[in-house]
Amino acid sequence: MALIKDLWTRIEQRMWCWTRTWIRRLRETGMPPVPSRGPSKLLPGSFLIQAMCSSNGPRTVPLSYKLLEGRNSHPPLVFLHGLLGSKINFESEAKALAEQTGRKVLTLDARNHRDSPSDPDCSYEAMSADVEALLLKLGLAPCVLIGHCMGGKIAMVLALQKPELVERLISLDVSPTMTTAFPEALTYIETMKSLKIPKELSFSKAQQLADEQLSQIIQDPIIRQYLLNNLIMVDGQYMWKVNSEVLSQQVDNIMDFPQIQGSYSGPTLFLRGADSLVIQPHHYPEIKRLFPQAQILTIPKAGHWIHVDQPRDFLTSILNFLSPLPTFQL
Repeated sequence: MALIKDLWTRIEQRMWCWTRTWIRRLRETGMPPVPSRGPSKLLPGSFLIQAMCSSNGPRTVPLSYKLLEGRNSHPPLVFLHGLLGSKINFESEAKALAEQTGRKVLTLDARNHRDSPSDPDCSYEAMSADVEALLLKLGLAPCVLIGHCMGGKIAMVLALQKPELVERLISLDVSPTMTTAFPEALTYIETMKSLKIPKELSFSKAQQLADEQLSQIIQDPIIRQYLLNNLIMVDGQYMWKVNSEVLSQQVDNIMDFPQIQGSYSGPTLFLRGADSLVIQPHHYPEIKRLFPQAQILTIPKAGHWIHVDQPRDFLTSILNFLSPLPTFQL
């Protein structure tokens, strides 16, 4: 009887995993998942138990990262970039904070971005699992998560699901809600995909040409430079170091935020730009529901890229929040 009960428990776990994958696939593509390659074994009187995923959660990918060593044992700082970004976006900020705090500082590339592997699963469950795996591998938990836009949502999901890994949380101009301030996100991706850059051009000339072509669609030079950070040459061909095909298919899901029960009770700071429309007052109740200790600080004369528009205020806000008794008020 014990053997039968154990077998049934394992079947139930696999079927729940399959159901979760089925629902996610239907939401994302409108099509049910296709079974993995290889023969599937159907046991007499049982279910198809060869599932698309492990009962332990989504499959993780090994993330590319850069770790700055620290001189003390305080929780390390971990930066998570936004959509179409990379670990180089916070390079100068990471160096400054490492020097001023003495902490280790980690920057990384999310899946489907820059030097990290590609994967068709762009769910926040999967992306946060990648970060979790890296933190455990490097022995950096508990840590301070600092996430911008998509990276902020990854950080929030990880804090909500694995609070023991997160000593405190900083969200940069993003809330745990559907992000509606960037309807042009798909346009950015499609524009990048459409650019044609002759391989005989030098890298500086290639960047200049790409910038000229992007400027026809994207007026903001900060956004263009943000995108141009992804331009590289591989095997004599210029290409974008992001998986634009997957990201264009998943952009609506990336703009959304998963439904999660429970809350994260650790210290939490939401930094918003005064000139940004991403975090709105009607988001505050949901922020407080999920993050009861949340404080919201508005940075004057800053847009969505707070660290670019007001680098000094950005660093000061983080340093103040890392002190034992943060003083910001909601």
